[in-house]
Amino acid sequence: MDIYTIIFLALAVFIFLRLRNVLGQRTGSERPPLDRAARDVLNGAQDGKVVQMPGTVIDQPPAAPTGEVEPPANRWKGFAEPGSALASGLDAIVAQDSSFDAKHFISGARSAYEMIVLAFANGDRRALKDLLSSEVYDSFDGAIRAREKAEQKVDTRFVSIDKAELVNAEVRDRISQLTIRFVSQMISVTRDKTGAVVDGNPEKVADITDVWTFARDTNSRDPNWKLVGTGSAQ
Repeated sequence: MDIYTIIFLALAVFIFLRLRNVLGQRTGSERPPLDRAARDVLNGAQDGKVVQMPGTVIDQPPAAPTGEVEPPANRWKGFAEPGSALASGLDAIVAQDSSFDAKHFISGARSAYEMIVLAFANGDRRALKDLLSSEVYDSFDGAIRAREKAEQKVDTRFVSIDKAELVNAEVRDRISQLTIRFVSQMISVTRDKTGAVVDGNPEKVADITDVWTFARDTNSRDPNWKLVGTGSAQ
């Protein structure tokens, strides 16, 4: 071999040894890399789009550290009276999903409530489709179509969400359902194509009470809840 071949071989050996020192060697005991599906689950991504709501999402909170399990008698303090139907319903949900946390759920539900109301006012079907059950979406979409046909637009602005309280909880065939009463203040005005007001008052703050039901299939890996029923109360 000539001198150049020897030099190149020496360089190759040197680079190999350096890489081995930096990267290490496989011993057969390394943890296998996560496949894409598992990584998506850990990151919160599922088969359907996981919607990031303003500040949060109606999902499950991080698991509580070992030894910090709330005693059953105090579990629903501030949410339901001990022995009530609501407390029993919440117990049934926890029996299906031990990571359920009422405080975390209500926080996410408040964000979802505001996002859905505004998306409906703006005719944002893409946002609504990810947040509503198919039946509720069809109802909302029908109202938006009627509004578009009449060439009307809705301008809605939240002033405050004064209350969000659990009023019912139950499990049906592993489908957890939670009903929340929202008490809010908002300004909502419907205008025609000329900008004239056809409904509402741009200067008046209205008191609104809505009763919404959210549901989640506990068999599903998707942690998000969807709106499955709406109602109002005076």
